[in-house]
Amino acid sequence: MGNIELFEELYKAYLRCSKGKRKKPQTIKFEKNLEQNLLLLCDELISRSYKPSPYSVFIVNKPVKREIFAAHFRDRVIHHFLMQRINPLFESVFITDSYACRKGKGTLYGVKRIFDHIYNCSHKYTKDCYVLKLDISGFFMSISREILLVKVLNFVELNYHKKDKSLIKYLCTTIILTSPVEGAIKLGSSKNWDGLPKNKSLFYSKSGHGLPIGNLTSQVFANFYMHDFDSFIKDDLKIKFYGRYVDDFIICNQNKNELKKLIPVIKQKLSIDLNLELHPKKIYLQHYKKGVQFLGAYLKPGRVYIGNQTKGNFYSKNHKFTKIENTTSSTQNDILAVVNSYLGLMRHFNSYKIRKRQVLKLLKSSKSSFYSSNGFLKISKKRR
Repeated sequence: MGNIELFEELYKAYLRCSKGKRKKPQTIKFEKNLEQNLLLLCDELISRSYKPSPYSVFIVNKPVKREIFAAHFRDRVIHHFLMQRINPLFESVFITDSYACRKGKGTLYGVKRIFDHIYNCSHKYTKDCYVLKLDISGFFMSISREILLVKVLNFVELNYHKKDKSLIKYLCTTIILTSPVEGAIKLGSSKNWDGLPKNKSLFYSKSGHGLPIGNLTSQVFANFYMHDFDSFIKDDLKIKFYGRYVDDFIICNQNKNELKKLIPVIKQKLSIDLNLELHPKKIYLQHYKKGVQFLGAYLKPGRVYIGNQTKGNFYSKNHKFTKIENTTSSTQNDILAVVNSYLGLMRHFNSYKIRKRQVLKLLKSSKSSFYSSNGFLKISKKRR
């Protein structure tokens, strides 16, 4: 890849990276000297002197308490540059039923697939069907960066045929092997980490283990890390009804004992090949009629309801709406966007009664400045 072509590709990566984030301080700072910053990145890639900047680390509490590692903007540009080249190759080999960080195959797609798996496994709800739900303990914190790197480099060597292969391998190596905690800057009070289990923090991960939650590369690499396991389930064990979202996966079978026998097989495969462990307290095996919770949804025969956690998050966001009259127009738009995003999500579930009850409650508190239509799927401002 020539210098001009590399610069153009970095510019495209910058555009993707800055989409929806043009007002962020790091984005503004990078844009002030955009050409010089891109040229500097270009030179660093050509000379193989690029090194990721230290991460900024903070805690979020919704939907669950998590430790987030935010990469510097210039590093995110590199992430987009790299993923644009190798992610299409990953996509070409991924199974249909892995749902994380894939265009058109997110949580709603995953819920629908598992719903269909149960429907088909039970022969349209006419036969017994049991659901085995498993979870990997401290998944992102337990990923072996050495194992991941070997997998990625072997894959790139076999499947990537462009002239910049050596650059792609260099970036994969640099990004994967860089310790996310080295030089990391914790934002906020150290008390924010109180209550976060050690297996949920990279600061307690074994040496050489863990990918930072919050990175585009981490999400894609984590999915690729599990690809051989997915293939083992589908091709070696010949399991038809299977689906995985990051570290949560579900298997359906008409025979309960067959599912029981799978648990030690899966444990061994994860341990030997990937240095991962099943969460001992998150192994569920039950009849489909009892309901299945998956990706914020609650699946029952012929119906899909919104999960309790998602409902709770929706209710907590609605609290801001009750004070919307006393805010600026810009803030009102932000609050509306959040509330309407939840209403848009809920349209995919059996949620009419919840939507109606909550929307009417919100409209009552807003002193007639807002209205809703189309089955309580959206709240809009009244024109003055």
